[in-house]
Amino acid sequence: MRKNYVTMLCLAMMLVACGQQTKQKETTMEFTDQVKEALADGGRIALDSLQWTREPKDYEVKGDTILITTAPKTDLWQRTYYHFQNDNAPVLQMKTREKFFSFVVKTDFTGSHHRFDQCGIVMYLGSENWLKGSVEYENEEFQHLGSVVTNNGYSDWATTAIPAEVKTMWYRFSRREDDYCIECSSDGQTFSQMRVCHMPAAADEISFGIYACSPEESSFTAIFSDMRITECAWKAHDGQQPD
Repeated sequence: MRKNYVTMLCLAMMLVACGQQTKQKETTMEFTDQVKEALADGGRIALDSLQWTREPKDYEVKGDTILITTAPKTDLWQRTYYHFQNDNAPVLQMKTREKFFSFVVKTDFTGSHHRFDQCGIVMYLGSENWLKGSVEYENEEFQHLGSVVTNNGYSDWATTAIPAEVKTMWYRFSRREDDYCIECSSDGQTFSQMRVCHMPAAADEISFGIYACSPEESSFTAIFSDMRITECAWKAHDGQQPD
């Protein structure tokens, strides 16, 4: 009797183990590395495969262009200086485990008209770990071209003032393992560095893409186009040490 019990117990354990292996295989199969797919397809991004975090009420996809109309009081910010938290901006992203690549997108914010109206690139891992790059409207004279990096629930903000008449901007987001670079360009050809940062929470699978928001009582339509994935344009450091 004991022999039969042991045999049945072993069979049950084998079935559980097989089920776990099958589940692991299914989980692996469910993950689609969208960067690798895009690189294999000449850099083209399948817009219908992108995923929303907080889908906006008003958006439209036209060919290779995405239009997002912001809602008032939407933002991404955590704690620092202003002593408040706002984590409700719509974010449209793709997933990857690829460690070396660049993502390029053109933004058109002609409709921005109120303080802090913004749109740009984002890597949103969760409410306490993310980065973004954008132009934020300030007034009729100038606006802020800048980036925010949020680690462990605290945001920073690095900016430079640019003329208010600038209404389009290209961004390039590059990854080298768990280090990241944000660049901007007025023509999509020549890019200038905005920020280099390290993100401990972004060492493996990440999500990245685009966002738009209006932190105050405002709304505008942000236009995103010319999105593509390329081989990593952020070259490895040549190893030269400071003098």
